[in-house]
Amino acid sequence: MGIFANAFTWWNGASWGTSLFSRRHGAEAGRDDAGNAYFRHRTDPARRWVIYAGANDSSRVSPGWNAWLRGTIDDVPDKALPERRAFELAPQANLTGSDQAWRPAGSMRSGGQRPAATGDYSAWTPDQT
Repeated sequence: MGIFANAFTWWNGASWGTSLFSRRHGAEAGRDDAGNAYFRHRTDPARRWVIYAGANDSSRVSPGWNAWLRGTIDDVPDKALPERRAFELAPQANLTGSDQAWRPAGSMRSGGQRPAATGDYSAWTPDQT
């Protein structure tokens, strides 16, 4: 698609219009570890949005920033939330559809064997008349 892909496709990241609107009508509230930029509307602070660094995937928004986007917390997560505890894992994007997705035992994609039937199941067969 080349240079014009960003002008006409929203699924590959923020389009030129979104970026222009954000710079003109919004004030940057902060950035997260993934590089996503978060904005607050200049005249209506309740309006908040994110510009993703890369593909538009909402599962890449950390829980703290998700709370800020939804208005659950008023201030940015760095100021409003306590520090992450040692036992808490870092947030991770939804892996569905990727090679790292979880696959149950016996799944063709995982290369495993399906467990043997337990004997409490009998397959239906049509009547042979």
